[in-house]
Amino acid sequence: MDDNKSFFGLQKILVTLLVLSGSVSVSTMMLIKSSSSNAQSTENINVNNLPSKVGIQQQIEELKATMLRSWQQQAQTKGFSYTVPLRFQGAIVDAAKLTPEQKVIALTFDDGPWPESTKQVLDILKKNQIKGTFFLIGQNVKNYPGLVKQEIAEGHVIGNHTWHHWYQFLNPQAAAYEIDHTADLIYQVTGIKTNLFRPPGGLMHNGVASYARNSKYAIIRWSSDSVDYSRPAVPKLINNVFRRAKPGGIVLMHDGGGNRSKTVQALPEIIANFRKQGYKFVTIPELLEMQDKDQKLIANKKTVQN
Repeated sequence: MDDNKSFFGLQKILVTLLVLSGSVSVSTMMLIKSSSSNAQSTENINVNNLPSKVGIQQQIEELKATMLRSWQQQAQTKGFSYTVPLRFQGAIVDAAKLTPEQKVIALTFDDGPWPESTKQVLDILKKNQIKGTFFLIGQNVKNYPGLVKQEIAEGHVIGNHTWHHWYQFLNPQAAAYEIDHTADLIYQVTGIKTNLFRPPGGLMHNGVASYARNSKYAIIRWSSDSVDYSRPAVPKLINNVFRRAKPGGIVLMHDGGGNRSKTVQALPEIIANFRKQGYKFVTIPELLEMQDKDQKLIANKKTVQN
């Protein structure tokens, strides 16, 4: 959240400078553009493309408008790329530690994107105005990039789930490939650098989780497993989800990796049942921010008492 404030604060400062600098040269404007390049603009700003007969002031106004449009796009992307609180970078998370009164739950989906079932899951979430968290397999991102773009366009969060979804032990070079190659492709497709990682099968000792932790990923596991990969009957799948559901919990389901028709059938009832119990739905970054806020409040209270 602090990063967002500083990001928009920088925008205000630069825009103010632009407004006040009617006599600023084109070279100075390019320097300002360079200083803001860390946001990785999605729109190429080239002053040389402006008509030569246009006055300096008009050039500044046009450049300012272009920069503002670019910043708006960056802000939207930044909202989806999220920042994991420092305490969770390199940490293992099975659920958020929240008070029972904070009845929130995170729905997560693994092994996608996948033809048909990912689209069906997205349609259900959209109908219910819920944002989920999708842990993507790199080779599926390569095969179905349009579905990943749809996830981002509809406000969902994405995480890294390796390239091949292998379970066997991987040496550091292979583990680096599995994670970094997936991260690079996600960035190429979406412009987002995710720092959420879910190890295949939740395994922590086959090399990939260690590499992810050393790379400051938050290692996201789960507290409630639907076991939908075994394709149980819908009532059984739903019972699996609620057997260990609790405030701050993380629900594991799958939108990819095989036939997910049971998950698609069960999802509307899972959502309805959680709502009947008073739950609200959050993404993984929102869940982590809630715990981070609570722990800061507890720490502040202890400081005051001492």
